[in-house]
Amino acid sequence: MDNSSKLFDVASERCRCTFRGHSDSVNSLTFLPYSNILCTCSADKTISMWDIRTGLCAQTFYGHVNAINNVNFNTQGTAIASCDAYGIVKLWDVRQVVEIETYDFEPHPANSVKFDTSGACLAVASNDGSVKMLEIEKNKVTELSGHEDGVQSALFNRNGEMLISASSDTTVKIWS
Repeated sequence: MDNSSKLFDVASERCRCTFRGHSDSVNSLTFLPYSNILCTCSADKTISMWDIRTGLCAQTFYGHVNAINNVNFNTQGTAIASCDAYGIVKLWDVRQVVEIETYDFEPHPANSVKFDTSGACLAVASNDGSVKMLEIEKNKVTELSGHEDGVQSALFNRNGEMLISASSDTTVKIWS
């Protein structure tokens, strides 16, 4: 394993760029909306932002003490959410490169994080079989339970009225 990420040109099926810099496996990646910035997270406990035009790391975020499982931008591109193997979720200010807030959902790993379209709510897919719905401004957590095994992913529909979750129990649930 080379701990890198690659950007491919779909039409030519060729690798345009290889992003090297993480010292452990790259677990997730996402694009900053409407930009040339790629964000990666790694088991090395860091988040990196890459300029896909140059292949250079533009910024690295430090603060997790465990492997980071997933990373996601809010729709506005001003904040990043990340989650780790011990259930810690962090919010980051993209412009100031600082941690905004930390939320502790231990002892179960948090597998993925997704903002709703407004950026006011964050869905956290948990290995305890639930989705934690975090209302960021109110610092309020609501738990959606119903899966029988770890939730691996959660995603809001385009207008934010529904949430879809996928679990290791082989089910997909739609929440409204």
